[in-house]
Amino acid sequence: MRVLVVGGTGLVGADVALLLRDQRHDVTIMARKPSDSPLIAALPFLQGDYVNDDPAKFPLSEFDALVFAAAADIRYLPMDGSIAPEDFYSKVNDVAVPAFFEAARAAGMSKAIYIGTFYPQVAPHRIGECPYVTSRHNTDVAVRALATGGFNVCSLSLPFVLGHIPGLVVPHIDAMASYARGEIEGMPVFAPKGGVNHISSRSVAQAVSGALARGESGKAYLLADQNYSWKEYLERWFTAAGNPQELSVLEDDHPLLPNVIMFAGAGVTVAVEPDKNEVALLNYERNQIDGLIQEIAQS
Repeated sequence: MRVLVVGGTGLVGADVALLLRDQRHDVTIMARKPSDSPLIAALPFLQGDYVNDDPAKFPLSEFDALVFAAAADIRYLPMDGSIAPEDFYSKVNDVAVPAFFEAARAAGMSKAIYIGTFYPQVAPHRIGECPYVTSRHNTDVAVRALATGGFNVCSLSLPFVLGHIPGLVVPHIDAMASYARGEIEGMPVFAPKGGVNHISSRSVAQAVSGALARGESGKAYLLADQNYSWKEYLERWFTAAGNPQELSVLEDDHPLLPNVIMFAGAGVTVAVEPDKNEVALLNYERNQIDGLIQEIAQS
């Protein structure tokens, strides 16, 4: 299968691209700039910006399937006040993402996977309250509405994602490892209230492969793996780094896990158990997080 992975230089998209390549698919990645990781840079590359470039400029007819792992989150939101969050997310998600899927359908692709977030499903009360959650909900609904008899579209809704690809820099993951090793001077050592579900980028890649093969068109699949309080999660990092700590749980805003990214609400615990039938259908592995923390903290 000829697969285009949009956002293939990011953690999730890169793991998807590498797994599909290993499964002998013909994989091309698309992003605004090439990857610094030799593993990713070795893949065929299509330079482009799905927001600002006309989708018609891309050779979409050369591909059988689309995996879209590039929708914007808070990391890309301008913080200078130049645009309201709801306007930014509407432009880059609500409008641009369905337009790209529509172009893929018009070009003759037969399958498409949209990689989204689980917040619209696990915190539906935030739809209409939080611009990010609202946008991701709108985008997911609009993309799946494009499904037709000849265009199989489904979405994967992700919790927090952890992964490690040699040579690929993921700033917040690198910062977490440095924090656990005690390398960030002056950063307070504590855990915020609440917790969340975590999944590995490799598990997501396996689910993408399963969705391409067996996904039900129009379906939104909720992925999940391991539930941790933030205290449990952070203490695992400290232990793996050889710097074990008993962390106090505080109401304070944590510098690495700030309230602004707690889209279900500050201090809220979002625990999820995936549907066993969907795990079997998509065929993704679980219980990967502890091993990944060990691998990253000691690398």
